[in-house]
Amino acid sequence: MKQPRSFAERLETTLIVTMCIGIALIAQTYSVNGYRVGLSALVVSTFLQIAVGNLRKDADFRASARFIAVILAVMAGIFTLGILLVPTFSTLGQ
Repeated sequence: MKQPRSFAERLETTLIVTMCIGIALIAQTYSVNGYRVGLSALVVSTFLQIAVGNLRKDADFRASARFIAVILAVMAGIFTLGILLVPTFSTLGQ
């Protein structure tokens, strides 16, 4: 008898499928809206995959949501810090 898959495993599978659909929508040449949806899905699922890929496989929904929120907050902080430091770093070579 198969063991039921954990929340983290199901979420990871869903994100991988979403990434594949996003790539397929980006590759199509018929619809600009399809391209936009595909690009958005790919970006969001990639950021979520960074956090979900580091989850414990036995984590429940609550622990997973908390961990994902912390990882996304750290990523947002790093991106914000990088954006704020661009003017400083761009003047270093002058």
